[in-house]
Amino acid sequence: MKVSYNGLWKILIDKNMNKKELTEACGLSPATVSKMGRGEFVSMDVLYRIGTKLNADFGDMVSIIRESKDE
Repeated sequence: MKVSYNGLWKILIDKNMNKKELTEACGLSPATVSKMGRGEFVSMDVLYRIGTKLNADFGDMVSIIRESKDE
């Protein structure tokens, strides 16, 4: 199972922010943002910090990508 952070990237566009600004505003490491760019899991703490800074819910930022049973 993978996750998609497309909702977060759309929020950043709406707020005219880039990933570097997100990193600085939320106190994240660049490696964490890179993991998100690759669709990897990050901690709930990271999502909480981003959500409170951007005034967004988890569901607004992250969605689950369900893989078919054949894969």
